[in-house]
Parts: sequence; structure tokens; C-alpha cells
Amino acid sequence: MPTGYLMIVLHAHLPFIRHPQYEEFMEERWLFEAMIETYIPLLQVFERLEMDKIDFYITMSLTPPLLEMLTDKVLQQKFRRHLDKLIDLSKKEVSYTKNTPFNLLALYYERIFNEEKKTYERYKGNLVNGFKRFAKEGNLELITCAATHGILPFMREYPGSINAQLKIGIQTHKRHLDIAPRGMWLPECAYFSGLDKYMKNADIEYSFLDTHGIVYGEPRPLYSTYAPVITPNEVIFFGRDLESSEQVWSATTGYPGDFSYREFYRDIGFDRPYEYIKDYIDRSGERINTGIKYYRITGKVSLSNKETYDPQKALETARRHADDFIYKKELQTKRLSQQMNDIPPVIVAPYDAELYGHWWYEGPKFLEFVLRNADSSDVVKTITPSQYLSKISKIQIMEVAPSSWGANGYYEVWLNGSNDWIYPHLHELENRMENLAATYEKPKNIEKKILNQMARELLLAQSSDWAFIMSTDTTTRYARNRTRVHINRFLKLNDDLVSGRYDLGWLKEVSWEDNIFPDLDYRVFRR
Repeated sequence: MPTGYLMIVLHAHLPFIRHPQYEEFMEERWLFEAMIETYIPLLQVFERLEMDKIDFYITMSLTPPLLEMLTDKVLQQKFRRHLDKLIDLSKKEVSYTKNTPFNLLALYYERIFNEEKKTYERYKGNLVNGFKRFAKEGNLELITCAATHGILPFMREYPGSINAQLKIGIQTHKRHLDIAPRGMWLPECAYFSGLDKYMKNADIEYSFLDTHGIVYGEPRPLYSTYAPVITPNEVIFFGRDLESSEQVWSATTGYPGDFSYREFYRDIGFDRPYEYIKDYIDRSGERINTGIKYYRITGKVSLSNKETYDPQKALETARRHADDFIYKKELQTKRLSQQMNDIPPVIVAPYDAELYGHWWYEGPKFLEFVLRNADSSDVVKTITPSQYLSKISKIQIMEVAPSSWGANGYYEVWLNGSNDWIYPHLHELENRMENLAATYEKPKNIEKKILNQMARELLLAQSSDWAFIMSTDTTTRYARNRTRVHINRFLKLNDDLVSGRYDLGWLKEVSWEDNIFPDLDYRVFRR
């Protein structure tokens, strides 16, 4: 029996971005980059662990928008073209870098991209098949999320929207993964008092909160975040471990900042002559990342002074960091076990999945080493929420505290001067949708189509991603436009419904573009 357990949770999420009317669309690259740098590498990690008979357990949320995009035929074909172009660019780089120190790296990327293509085709162009496979084998516990990652505390006056976000999330999970989820990742870990009632009604058994959501609960938790708690409405919550978070997330002391790791911000998309690279960047001519990067972090120096990346040295660093991580988890577990005689401690380590590979290129290898080390440890073993709950017989009852993760921990990333303008519009739409769901008991076929599309547009407008992008001031123009587009589409559909003058051609076009949740029924928005 181990002394305690390590629960690694990866939250895999991207906003629903699908523009079938364009052959290429810049923001669709967010999905393609995550597939190349995170999702396929993670499946390759699982495959290697399985081949070596490593006993590993990990938890992942695959959010509904991500599931819909990974299984979408249009996006699958676009991804194939994207990956083929990347392979073509890597071959071009092999010639371009001949007789330079970068030639071995060019060959390295050519091999990596070709291996990824083989993995992608092995799962028949649908990565969900891969995650389902490891879930069925028991190594991976898959949990769901709210339908479009909407901030649920901002909907507390509109229970129909909360019900819709929860129930559509569960419904989509079942449709793609053939199993009802026991757990749910709350968007941005955002919780308000009373949300557990909705979760209980939706048959959600457990979820996760940031540290202060647990430690500031009432009464105070006996074991901090090292044991789950249960609310009076019978929803179980696990709390994020601060120490594990600091080791990985910290900008100053976290592992990903090591100088030997690959530099994210230096890419050949910016370094190569325009005529050479123009076919591999955005069609507008805007320079963007290609994914081929030849430099390491090096230190606090300008991008022009970065030193050459060495994959082997970076791999050795990832191994060393994984050794350090498990060593510290063992010390932590031993210390905790002396204070927790009646229950084994569980260290909950949740992260955005895209950190592993996309932002931290060596992250998947680090994770693989961590899982291998835990398998050989006598002190700490990896575990999933369902496995841990089966091992304990009592859980402290408490009211968990309103909270979120993100800067300062209380929703402000998604509600501040940069993005607060969206919420009066959303609340107006939420109120209208609830009223329409209650009013239209037996709609005509065309009315039902309009109402279902209105529900889709509202859900897409509620996505937390648009507010987040506005707050971080990245692709702000796109986020503002997406919010306005969905609000305006909802309003036009509402006008058509009320007037009885139906723009059928426009409805068909919008339904083709915003085709998320094909089994959606607008009546899910009833209070």
C-alpha cells in the first residue's frame, strides 16, 4: 500500500472555432497547434507507457467544444492539410539548413511530424478514439465540462442557462465517449454558493476547485486540500495543491522556465525571408508561428541572442525535473500521512492540458517521466478521482467557498473594464431564451429550428474564452467580433421568430457554420 496518492488532472479545452466557408482561417490554428503539440504527444506518451506495462492513472476533461471540433469532418480535413504543409516545410528546412548547426534540428522536426501523422491516422483522423481507448483500459478517467465553458456564477440569476450549460455538456460527453461522466470540470473553476444544487440535479458526483475554494469553506477543512469534501447537496470537491501548482506554473521557479527548454517565442515563421515562408504563414501575409523553433530559452536575453536548442539536453532536464517532482511528492506525502491517520492523503495537481507541449514543449516528456517514477515509487502512486473515492469511507461535510482560478481567484479575469460590456447583452439573451423555452410548447418545425439555433448562438456567446482574450489583450478583435456575431445572430433569429418572416437561406448558412451540438433541444433552457 502506498502512503498516499497523486491525482494529475489535465483540463483540455479550446473555444469552438470553425469557419467552413474559408479554406484556411488563422484562429483555427489554435486547434491544430494543440493537436500537434499537446493532444497527439499525450496519446504517444500513453502508448509508450502501455507498451512498457507502466501502471499509470490520469484524469482529463475533454470539453464539449473540443470534442465537437476533434470529431468534425471539416476540421479533420483542414488539419490533415495543415500537417502535410508542416511536413513539407520541415523537408524544405532540411535543405535550407544544410551545412549549418540547425540541420540536425530540421531533421528532428521532420521525423517528429511524420510520426505524428502516423499516430493521427492510426486513430482514423479522430483523436477522441485514442482517448476513449485509454479510458476503456482504465488508465484515463475522462470528465466533462459545461457546454461552452461559460462562467456559471455570472448566470446565477438565469437558472435555465446554468441547466443548459451543465446538461448539454453531459449530453455531448455521452454522445462522443459512450459513457456518462461522473465528474465535471467547472469552467475556470468558478463556483458560487448554490451551484452544487444544479450539479447534483445533473448527476455530477465530483468536481475541482482552486485551493481557496476549499480552505475558505465552512467549517474549515480538517485536511486542507489533501482530502475531498462533500457539500450538503452531496457533490464532492477536490482542492488544488498549491505546492504542485507552484512547481509547474510559477513564472520564476517553475520547471518550464529552465534555460535548456525550447523557446516558445522564436520561430522560423518570423525568421525566414517572406518569399521563402509565405506559403506556410497566414494568407494575409501576417507572420505567425509555424511550430519549428531552433532556440532554447537561454536566459533573460533578447530573442536575437537566444542559443541553439538541444532536444537531448532538454530531455535530460525533463527527466531531472520529473525526478525532483516525485521526490517532493514523496516527502509531502510522508509529512501529510503523519497528520492524516484515518485517510490516505491525495495531492491534486490540475493543469491546463495545453501547457504540456504547446506552451512547454517538453511537458509531455516530463509527464511521462513523472508517471514512470510514480509507478516505481513505494510511497506515492497516481490515482483517478473514482479510484480514490472507492478507497475512502468517510468525507467531511462542508460548504465550499465562492472562488475561481486565475489572477486573484475571484472571477475578475472574466469581469473587468476590458470585457464587462458583454454581460448586459448576455443577460438579455439569457432572459429571452428562458422565456421562449417556456412559451413554445409545441413549435412548428421551422420554429423549432430557429429556437435551437438561437440556443446555439447564446451558448457560443457565453464562452468564457472571449472575455479571457479581451482581458489578456491578445486576439482581442476576434474575441469581440465573435461575441457580437453570436449576439446579433440571436437577435435576428428572435426577430424572424416573432415576425413570422423567416430568412431560410440565412438560417441554413448560420446553422452550417455554427453547427455545434446537433442534438440540442432549446427546451433545456427552461427554468
